[in-house]
Amino acid sequence: MAAIGVLTLELRIEHAHSLKEKRHVVKGLKERLRNKFNVSVAEIDDMDLHNSAVIAVATISPSRPFAEKVLQAVERETAALVGPMLVRVELEWL
Repeated sequence: MAAIGVLTLELRIEHAHSLKEKRHVVKGLKERLRNKFNVSVAEIDDMDLHNSAVIAVATISPSRPFAEKVLQAVERETAALVGPMLVRVELEWL
């Protein structure tokens, strides 16, 4: 049976003083994760706030261990890219 994993990443972008500055950070992160890990990525909450973003990353795989490995790599990559801006991570299986 296929495994669907969703990783929710909450960011606090303190240096962003406008939605334009926030979108620059979010867009770069989304593109990087899509290209490197072949996952689906979308901003799902806090779209009208300039210093906060909630991003969901989803993957589907024939095996849960592989999907888990991909999402763990996504989490590590995000932490390396944004550092302390990453304030919360949540993994959910569907």
